[in-house]
Amino acid sequence: MTPQPCPSETPLVKVRDLCVRFSGTPPVHAVNSVSFDLAAGEVLGILGESGSGKSVTLKTLLRLLPERKTTISGTVEVEGRDILSLQGRALADHRGGVASMIFQDPALALDPVYTIGQQIAETVIRHEGVTRRDAMARALEMLELVRIPSAKRRLDNYPHEMSGGMRQRAMIALALACRPKLLLADEPTTALDATVQIQILLLLRELQQEMGMGVIFVTHDIGVAVEVSDRLAVMYAGSFVETGSVADIIRDARHPYSKGLLAANLVGAVPGTRLDAVPGAPPPLNALPEGCSFAPRCAHAEPACGLSPLPVWTGGGGRWARCVQASRAEALADSGARA
Repeated sequence: MTPQPCPSETPLVKVRDLCVRFSGTPPVHAVNSVSFDLAAGEVLGILGESGSGKSVTLKTLLRLLPERKTTISGTVEVEGRDILSLQGRALADHRGGVASMIFQDPALALDPVYTIGQQIAETVIRHEGVTRRDAMARALEMLELVRIPSAKRRLDNYPHEMSGGMRQRAMIALALACRPKLLLADEPTTALDATVQIQILLLLRELQQEMGMGVIFVTHDIGVAVEVSDRLAVMYAGSFVETGSVADIIRDARHPYSKGLLAANLVGAVPGTRLDAVPGAPPPLNALPEGCSFAPRCAHAEPACGLSPLPVWTGGGGRWARCVQASRAEALADSGARA
């Protein structure tokens, strides 16, 4: 059973049973039966360890994965359009015009042989057909919007002439240049120091509210996820294992993996003591175990965890967790209430 999200009246993004396979012997099961909705103006945080499938999920929404080596099934709709069927110019119009992405490392994402102004202007010309003069005016406007000091002078800077924080702001300006409806942020603050990180997070949240964008924010940092998200989806070994509002998951996580991520956090930790880290490592995505992929690392694992399909505990408002333990605890609570 694949838990269905609580659908909004007019979802900006609608994903159902998304599966992504990379060719190999055996094939790599990068994303497994992922379903979610995203409303306009909402921020969904996808939380999980490196290699859990978070970035692959984002790249699927822009069709950035190599087609010859990738098999995608399920449905992916943005503004009611089937993204998996787009080809040619329609796909190019989608990228940057409707949906845009902030990549993890702007030093690699930005072209080193063009100035920041040229790169932003090129995007605006491609999607809006304006003159180069108007496009450069938009580029200046975007650099000012993301609060880059001396924005007019920075138009003529190459990426290597800017600091890490400034490059990240320039990357955000490029992503927002054509006012997309959907913004995909792939761990955009990972390489930044703590002071710059919080500035970028606050800026992103402010711009998202100002422009009314839907945002999918990928991170492995629970503190970052809480700072920017309205809802959280916890991802493990290519699957969502729990979803809910930020408050629900922080206060009452139901899946052992979610609880482990929350426990391995400096907030509230006693100085001089070891963090309660999740033991072991995620399974290889080309050899996933039967049933719950987290069972080999779970202190509460039992024989039922190796069976498929796994039971799903559900709450209100699209809240759910795929876990034997969570489902049993709910069943016991229900029987106690009836008694």
